Amino acid sequence: MKLSRGMAEAAARLGHDFADPSLLIEALTHPSVGGARDNQRLEFLGDRVLGLVVAQALLDEDPTAAEGDLAPRLNALVRRETCAEVAASVDLGAALRMGRSEMISGGRRKQAILSDAMEAVIAAVYLDAGLEAARALVLRLWGPRIAAVRAQGLDAKTALQEWAQARGMPPPDYLDLAREGPDHAPRFSVEARLADGRAATGAAASKRAAQQAAAAALLLAVEAPT
Repeated sequence: MKLSRGMAEAAARLGHDFADPSLLIEALTHPSVGGARDNQRLEFLGDRVLGLVVAQALLDEDPTAAEGDLAPRLNALVRRETCAEVAASVDLGAALRMGRSEMISGGRRKQAILSDAMEAVIAAVYLDAGLEAARALVLRLWGPRIAAVRAQGLDAKTALQEWAQARGMPPPDYLDLAREGPDHAPRFSVEARLADGRAATGAAASKRAAQQAAAAALLLAVEAPT
């Protein structure tokens, strides 16, 4: 199956020569096309491949970081907004196949569409050439962001608040659930809750760290693919 000119140019920008071009075609086909194999199944797989590669990169980048520090960094790097930014950086929207009404409504610039397409492309590379090829693609496109996320110090509470505000919601609430253990080694449990009722809990040796853990858990839950 031959790639269109736009898709061939996209493959060049991605830096991957597809042995099976049909995988890229599928990755860049939006469901609005109708009657064609769209990119939703690949998006499901690509989300997992991206998470694995970025998680390992974060461990390698900061060998001493605790899980409570790594979780918000991971979320910041794999969230929809970041995936869409990366897709835009290689002009993935220009190569998308979509229905006329979606195209007229600005689909090539829509965050959700770009994010899905980027994750689908990662899966296409993975299926075409294996994990190392997918890893090389992710590290090439996400590299500067991976290097910067530690320095940015975006904690989970800040990231969750920004996530809520971007969707017209008030800041999340934090509810103290329990304090256990002796005075010299306490354990705090905290619940983070959004205005729409979604919530998650976290536990740590300090109330602040427990809030961070709860926020990180809630971020992972709300950003998880449906």
